[in-house]
Amino acid sequence: MHSINILSIKNLKKSYGSKEVLKGLNLDIPEHSIFGFAGKNGAGKTTTMKLVLGLLRPDEGEIYVCDKKVSFGQTETNKYIGYLPDVPEFYPFMTSSEYLQFCGELCGMDESSVKARSSELLELVGLAGETHRIGSFSRGMKQRLGIAQALLNSPRLLICDEPTSALDPIGRKEILDILYAARGQTTIFFSTHILSDIERICTNVAFLEEGVIALQGDMSTVRGTYPGNEYIIETVLDGDADKLVKAFPELKAVNRNTLVCQEDNGKLSQVLRYMVDNGIPFYKIEREAPSLEDVFMKVIK
Repeated sequence: MHSINILSIKNLKKSYGSKEVLKGLNLDIPEHSIFGFAGKNGAGKTTTMKLVLGLLRPDEGEIYVCDKKVSFGQTETNKYIGYLPDVPEFYPFMTSSEYLQFCGELCGMDESSVKARSSELLELVGLAGETHRIGSFSRGMKQRLGIAQALLNSPRLLICDEPTSALDPIGRKEILDILYAARGQTTIFFSTHILSDIERICTNVAFLEEGVIALQGDMSTVRGTYPGNEYIIETVLDGDADKLVKAFPELKAVNRNTLVCQEDNGKLSQVLRYMVDNGIPFYKIEREAPSLEDVFMKVIK
């Protein structure tokens, strides 16, 4: 089945004065993907998102959301989009359900749909039984309410700008779990400099570097661009790993029974032959897949 692109960006350029932030950005986000947009701080991720929302005027290039062209200041395409900024703002005196009620009225939703949709979303983000005012919420709770608000009018694209960067590990895990659970309802586009977050939930990824996309694709394609050449060898008996390191000083010991072997010029087969000849039993020998961080470092080098 041919999947359509919910968001397409073609040759996007944007400068602030003499500083060129985007230098011809091309990006396609397929429907129902969880798309991670990675780059160092200051790489232009937020600028890209503001351009998609029509909040900034591009110097050059075109953006399409659901096949309709985005135009600056005229936000026709924003009806397809839910947006979560990195620090969402709320009215502290409201409860979460009052706030969603208020947002629903602003969107012109009728009362019964707002009620039904609110309770479904508060369930999704784990705030269903929460009666306290938003002013007393932790950062993680505010972020979760922000996701509920962004999903209120069932957008086809949910844009999140650094949704986990200010959270502790538990808050981060909760947000990622919620985004993963929401993937059936919408396409998710989130920017981050935390590559392990992308690794946990994303189906697709793009690396932004020097104002252009250095690499993009689904996760397995991106990982396969730079296949790892490291093998993990785990021995059964204590002392066998030491024997191997004596025989092959280039092996790296990770712990008492685990070694890393770089597969270059037939080194692995020499190690294996030695193990067979000397009757060294092992639990496993496996190729180590490169982490997203490894790939990112290679791409930006």
